[in-house]
Amino acid sequence: MTRPKFICLLTLLALAGLVPSGAAERDVFDYAAQRSAPDSVTKIVFIGDAGTHGPRGNHEFVAGFILMARALREAYPNVHAVVHSSNNWPKDLSHADAIIVGLNHGERAGKDPEIGKAIARGAGFMAVHFGVEVHIGQAGKNYLNWMGGYFEIDWSVNPWWEPEFKVFSDHPTTRGLKPFKLRDEWYYHMRFAKDMKGVTPILSAVAPISTVREKTSGRGGNPTVFKEVSEGKPQHMAWAYDRPDGGGRGFGFTGMHLHGNHTDDSFRTCLLNGAAWIAKLEVPKQGVPSKTPDEAELKSLIEEAITAIEFGK
Repeated sequence: MTRPKFICLLTLLALAGLVPSGAAERDVFDYAAQRSAPDSVTKIVFIGDAGTHGPRGNHEFVAGFILMARALREAYPNVHAVVHSSNNWPKDLSHADAIIVGLNHGERAGKDPEIGKAIARGAGFMAVHFGVEVHIGQAGKNYLNWMGGYFEIDWSVNPWWEPEFKVFSDHPTTRGLKPFKLRDEWYYHMRFAKDMKGVTPILSAVAPISTVREKTSGRGGNPTVFKEVSEGKPQHMAWAYDRPDGGGRGFGFTGMHLHGNHTDDSFRTCLLNGAAWIAKLEVPKQGVPSKTPDEAELKSLIEEAITAIEFGK
């Protein structure tokens, strides 16, 4: 039996309660064990949308988060990372050291009182892809406070394009990254904290003018972003945030529409570095290590995510 099929079988058995908790790669769905773990264990909670956005392979947040959770737990013996789908939204986050969301719109996260309470006591917060978009108002204000920026309608844009990331900031989340070029639905022109205070751009590139419109059109463009792109001003697709109160960290990552992009080592390492950093873990010199998945492994993760959601995870 191949390793992916073996892992999937163990996970199915664990979900059914037929094997001891944690047998499936230290089961990422063992919520009770995470809550009861001692304070010395760093607890990372992922929340992924239970739905896709189009056919399979798009917005596979639960599958992508299973991959990330396992990689983090492999790299850090003192980490317990779990994955919730949006159908099983966590009701208690008093134990969480970091919260990471990938949703088909982040409004629910931006207004969630449990997330707010966790962040108020210093938990890290990270949003991925459509999870970075919230509305102006309570959620927008929270996102600015939690991670220093968010996707705002009539201000930000969401084109499909292939940015080339050549130069990286001197920041823990860029460790191990090499220049890369990758097609995805990379959002840019976030609504950032005033004067970028506390914000460090992590993935930046000059966008082609074909990715934006001059006329204000929801997510398609507006005069301000059109002018910036026309002038060749770099746009930021990922950023790190040190909260001014010194109590916590945030990270935004606008890619990850395509599940297949996890095969790119720099793409995947940036996500893992961001997750580790907001949890206040030491990011290794070469970045958080992880195995490069192949197409079969990525497909297996999707199947595992579907099964987990069906079991109410």
